[in-house]
Formats: sequence, C-alpha cells, structure tokens
Amino acid sequence: MLSADEQIEKRACISGAGQSEIGRRLYRDPLELTLDACVAAIEDAGLTTRDIDGISTYPGMAPTPPGFSGAHLTEVHDALRLEVGWFGSGIETSGQLGSVINACLAVGAGLANHVLCFRSVWEASAQGGQGRKAAMPGAGRGGGFRASGMMQWTLPFYAPSAAIWIAMFAQKHFHQYGTTREQMAQIALNARRNAGRNPAAIYRQPMTMEDYFDARIISTPFCLFDCDVPADGATAVIVSRRERARDLRKRPIGVEAVGTALRGRPSWDQFDDLTTMANRDAAAHLWTRTDLGPADVDVAEIYDGFSFLTMSWIEALGFCAVGESGPFIEGGQRIAPDGELPLNTHGGQLSAGRLHGYGFLHEACVQLWQEGGERQIPKPPQVAVAAAGGGNTCGCMLLTID
Repeated sequence: MLSADEQIEKRACISGAGQSEIGRRLYRDPLELTLDACVAAIEDAGLTTRDIDGISTYPGMAPTPPGFSGAHLTEVHDALRLEVGWFGSGIETSGQLGSVINACLAVGAGLANHVLCFRSVWEASAQGGQGRKAAMPGAGRGGGFRASGMMQWTLPFYAPSAAIWIAMFAQKHFHQYGTTREQMAQIALNARRNAGRNPAAIYRQPMTMEDYFDARIISTPFCLFDCDVPADGATAVIVSRRERARDLRKRPIGVEAVGTALRGRPSWDQFDDLTTMANRDAAAHLWTRTDLGPADVDVAEIYDGFSFLTMSWIEALGFCAVGESGPFIEGGQRIAPDGELPLNTHGGQLSAGRLHGYGFLHEACVQLWQEGGERQIPKPPQVAVAAAGGGNTCGCMLLTID
C-alpha cells in the first residue's frame, strides 16, 4: 500500500454538500434544479462562487436517454461565472462517482483548491406520462432506427433495459448460491422504512413483504419494487484540499481511499463471472489503499438501481463472503439503522429517487456530519462507504470524519 503522502486522494476532503428539490415530474428547468444544488453546496461549505476554481460532473453532455443529464458542465460553469483551473466531465469513468474521484485527484495534484461536483437528472419529467418506455433506446423511432454497439445485440430481442441485463446476474446468483426473492426483498423493504424518515424521499408510505410480492414482475426475479424510481433533482458536493478546508464552516470529511479498478471485460454480458460485476474489482482496489477494513465501516450507502446490485456490492466490499449476501440481509436486522451495517439510510434510489451515485455520497456526508434528523443512525459514525454503479462501470469511496 502507498504511504499517506503518496496516496493522492488523501489530500482531498469533502467540505460541503447540497441538494435541490427532489420529486416526480416536477417540470422545472433542469439547469435551475442543478444551480439550486450547486449554490446550496457552496454555501454549506462556507464558500462563495469566487472560491470555486474547479468543476466536475457526470455524465456531461448526454442527450440520450431523455433526462439522463440535467445540465452540462459548460452551462453551470457559465451560469455561476466560475473561473477555474481544472474542469472535467464524461460518461466513460469509474461509475457515477468517477467525477468526484477525478476531482479528488485534481485537488491532490494542485490543479484546484475547491472543486464543485454535481449530478442532475430530470428523467421523470422527460418520460412524462409514458413511463420508462419513453426513455428506452429505439422507442418511438419506427423502422428507421439503426442500433449500434451493444444495442445491436439486445434490441432485436427487445432487451434494451438494464433491468434485463442485471436480472441475468441475479438469476445466476440465485441458481448458484440459493439466493431467494424473500431475501432480496429486504433491500427494498429496508429502503422504504428509511425513506419514511426522510422528508425528501419520493415514496414514504409503509411497504410490507406482501406488498412486495403483489407487485408486478418487471424482469425475473425483479418486481416493480426492485427497480429504482426515476426522479427530477440535483446533488452537489465540494471537494477541497485538506489544508484549505480547515477553517471552513464544517468538519471536513476525509477521502480515505477510492476504488476504481476494472480488471474484467468492460461488458454488461461478457464478464468472466456473471454472479458479480465490475464492483468486484473496484471494491478490492479500495481496500488496498487503506489500513481500514469492512469491520470499520459504520454506515454504507450502496447503489440500488436494482435490489441485486446492492447485494452484489455487499459481497464485493467484503461485508460477507461471496454468495452469502442473501443470508446476510435476511430478516433485515443487520442492515437496519441500528444494525451492524446501516444501509441506505435515506431510502436509496428504490424509494428516495434515482439520483445516481451522488445521492449515496450526499447521504454518507449527511450521516458523518450527523445531520440526518429522524434517519440519523444511533451510533455517531466515523467511517462511511459510498459505492455506485453496476455492470461495467463501478466506483467507490471510503470516507472518514476529520
């Protein structure tokens, strides 16, 4: 392992975080939502726009699928009249947290002192009353649409959605390890219970195991409640140089380690082990960059685009052995706020809304700053992990309160 002086991410910290209004079909200008979150994060850190000298986002300019990108980097850069020494965006990165990790590297290299990182979506409004089918590749294009890349192999079988691809991973896990839907349901049930204590969550009404099994199947073994909720909203964090954050408004949250590796094939369907995915490599990489281990983590905010993704991350991060995430979460006690691994304390994307990896990072910061209100975990947390992505794009961050 590299020394602390050599490990560049340790030179960075998170000094502020903010979110916009979050909801279903808000029909608000996505740039307006983005700026709300950015200004909130800057003020949360005790900074002004004049202090911001870097900007980073995921995915940047991405016109498809509709609503996937709420605002482009150049739009926010110009609207806030920033003068920056470094900026970056792009969809080809280590999961949705890759843009934050890149900001940590830029700060550590001395290219900036305070980087504004943001992620915004307006998928719910973009889909309108047509639902997710409006955002699927090829939808409404008639016979003139020509698929390319991975889609040329999936669209002919009407399989354009990640719900179908990730269901394949889940089915293999179920077959190989005896995992059950009753076990996987605990991810959704835990999310809904936690969302009930989060005033910003989209779905807060109680959900029972019976409700879960009564829901329609989307792609076996996933039912409706295993799939995240398209939303409108924006999240922003400020990544600062540690020495520049000591006199700011809040206790800095240190970046202890990051995980970015991808050693398998960069593919959704040609990975070497279809019971896991790229999170296997990113998580293993994380633990090589710190003296801490899974037992030191007080709260875990882990991607749940689909319930099985969270289970896969739990195994990849070493909270249980490979193949044992089903028994680990069975009954839900271990992952409850007062359990040994409080999980997705804001309700995750399954109930709080699909804000991608930034929503999990924001909640990790909220918990470490002990600002969670009714959803704050009983034990004051010192170490948090935020992990995002699935398939072939995954990244994770280990955070500590300074």
